[in-house]
Amino acid sequence: MATLAATKRSASFMPPPRVVLVHLPVAIRVARNERVRRFASAFAVIMPADALIDTGAILALLDKSDRWHQPCVSAFAQLRLPLLTSEAVLTELFHLVGDARVEMEAAWKFVRSGAVLLGAIEHAELPAIHALMSRYWDRPMDFADATLVHLAKRQSLSAILTVDHADFVTYRIEGKRQFRVLPAWRS
Repeated sequence: MATLAATKRSASFMPPPRVVLVHLPVAIRVARNERVRRFASAFAVIMPADALIDTGAILALLDKSDRWHQPCVSAFAQLRLPLLTSEAVLTELFHLVGDARVEMEAAWKFVRSGAVLLGAIEHAELPAIHALMSRYWDRPMDFADATLVHLAKRQSLSAILTVDHADFVTYRIEGKRQFRVLPAWRS
């Protein structure tokens, strides 16, 4: 399977050949442990996120055959939940999951498990996201990545669970601070 970055940058941006997602891998079981139940409950106090999560990491958590599955599961288990993400990331996720009902349901189960928190982007924040995409035009920075960099700045976060290391080691929060990219780089 092509890397997510290559897939996102392809001219057609079509979903990869059928991605086989497991029903609920280790990541969901980790998300169901006691620390997440506090967040998933309608009566729980929502704690602020300590890290962000990108599309590729979610796909890796759900797909046992992904080369990043085990490193992402290990990093995910060490993070305090929920992880912050954006609507753009979820849009990419469900686009890449494709039309198969089983995979779509597995993705929904993960998203609704309390493991992720959706960070809203307001209309007034769009110029800042445009500025990020313009600044990193040579990567190129896609909209989903720009929303995550913007959320990192807005929420004072620096840790991100992603398989897109090449981009997130380049991006800077407020033009200065580096991301702490998880899991560690694999060769």
